[in-house]
Amino acid sequence: LVRAGKVRYLGVSNFSGWQAMKSLAVAERYGHPRYVAHQVYYSLIGRDYEWELMPLGLDQGLGALVWSPLGWGRLTGKIRRGQPLPANSRLHSTADYGPPVEDEHLYRVIDALDEIAQETGKSLPQIAINWLLQRPTVSSVIIGARDEKQLRQNLGAVGWTLTPDQQARLDAASEKTAPYPYFPYQRQEGFALLNPPVVAAT
Repeated sequence: LVRAGKVRYLGVSNFSGWQAMKSLAVAERYGHPRYVAHQVYYSLIGRDYEWELMPLGLDQGLGALVWSPLGWGRLTGKIRRGQPLPANSRLHSTADYGPPVEDEHLYRVIDALDEIAQETGKSLPQIAINWLLQRPTVSSVIIGARDEKQLRQNLGAVGWTLTPDQQARLDAASEKTAPYPYFPYQRQEGFALLNPPVVAAT
């Protein structure tokens, strides 16, 4: 389809690192068009993408198209510590299908977003999306607005930039220890010197 001019570029969705790399290697071996985009889950409360897929994307020129940038609706500001889940939240029916998030981890990120919202005058979703747009390899985000108001609010995530200090505070609030074999690179100086992480631990 690419060679026939019917498709300009190829992308993939939700591949693991080894699947994406194997596909790229097969394409290179046989002279086929390579994937240039990877649709992935990535958010302030779901940063697993950084451990393997982000370094792969940098190395192989694979841009990320981020789905669920608001963490399954958890970063809208409607979910608060000590308050019940709003009655109209889609999480009542969809939480089991989305990436799991520990409550305290979510609240820590919400607290950091609230601080930065006070400083910038921006909404929590705008800050969360803006943070993503400044991350390595992220080409675009896929927003899922329920109505025109949400769409307009999400579009307000562009045209301004978080400061380095604000980014660092969001990084710190949302950081989690990486699983093996990635945590040695995050926690042990010798490993980090051999293969520095794309996004430095705070």
